[in-house]
Amino acid sequence: MIHLNIGSNLSSFFGSRYDNIAIAINLLIESKLKISKISNFYETPSYPNRKLPKFLNIGILANYSENHFDLLKKINLIEKKIGRKKTKKNEARIIDIDIIDFNGKIRNKNSKDLILPHPRSHLRNFVLYPILQIDPNWSHPILKKNARFLINNLSQKSRIEITRLQKNVNVKL
Repeated sequence: MIHLNIGSNLSSFFGSRYDNIAIAINLLIESKLKISKISNFYETPSYPNRKLPKFLNIGILANYSENHFDLLKKINLIEKKIGRKKTKKNEARIIDIDIIDFNGKIRNKNSKDLILPHPRSHLRNFVLYPILQIDPNWSHPILKKNARFLINNLSQKSRIEITRLQKNVNVKL
């Protein structure tokens, strides 16, 4: 299974943060990603600059018949189509789509195009909580630990500064 995480903390000409994420999901579906589950929205403060707008994130569980490079190319095109412009690290952005895990594949740090699993996934509340919601049996490919264990290893601050919203993405699977 493939885990993606989609985030937004800026509106775009398509609409709100919610709209940006819904459009991204629809474009992923058009790109032949077979989505099986989508988490609720989760909201977190921006990191490290908390003065930036809050982020909305969702997790996706999916299958994809092509390889991870093909998926990454499609993701980059989708981000560009929605209006993402490459800026400094941790800046506000219209859309951000990350491949968290691609069928348990491991690609090392020497790979500059794509590292798998995502190198900081085990440290991010906005990645782990959606995974726990949609795939509680998932195990980190390198650490061999599940989402619940990894969440319990986050700081207390990180565990309490995330809010699961009672709002779902409005897309047809």
